[in-house]
Amino acid sequence: MNTQGINFFNLSLMDALDLAILVEDEAEERYGEFAAQMDQHRTPDAATFFRYMVENEAKHGRELLARRVQRFGDAPRNVTRAMIFDVEAPDYDAARAFMSPRQAMEAALLSEMKAHAFFAAALPGIKDDEVRALFEELRDEELAHQKLVRAELAKLPKDSGLSDDDFVDEPAAQ
Repeated sequence: MNTQGINFFNLSLMDALDLAILVEDEAEERYGEFAAQMDQHRTPDAATFFRYMVENEAKHGRELLARRVQRFGDAPRNVTRAMIFDVEAPDYDAARAFMSPRQAMEAALLSEMKAHAFFAAALPGIKDDEVRALFEELRDEELAHQKLVRAELAKLPKDSGLSDDDFVDEPAAQ
């Protein structure tokens, strides 16, 4: 997780909303990339779950954007995507060629935990009461998201115990 050039102490509510929107956008984009990878590797159940996460992140981003527009109209952003990296998006190395739905959900759970840690860690450095309230709300939403993913995980059967290496072909002689 990386936040370049963000001064949480002086963060305005508009900037905090923009930051939250960018976090959702980044996660939505990464889940979309993972869904495409799973389609390519013929792992449709994991792809379906990642598309579900795309929709969840997009929905949350739209909700935040509506709040931002209602309060600040079309005022230009001061926070850019270059200022964040991997706040809520799953780690690039979380995707596997033969991911099970359980592995996909475990990657999503780690991402929700990472986002919770981000908002919780930022709170001590925030002085603005409205920004603090927003970050507390976002932190708590990440806990709710973790609970939802855990509930879905509980519905799944255990994985087979096979590893990715079990599906890798040996190099062919030339």
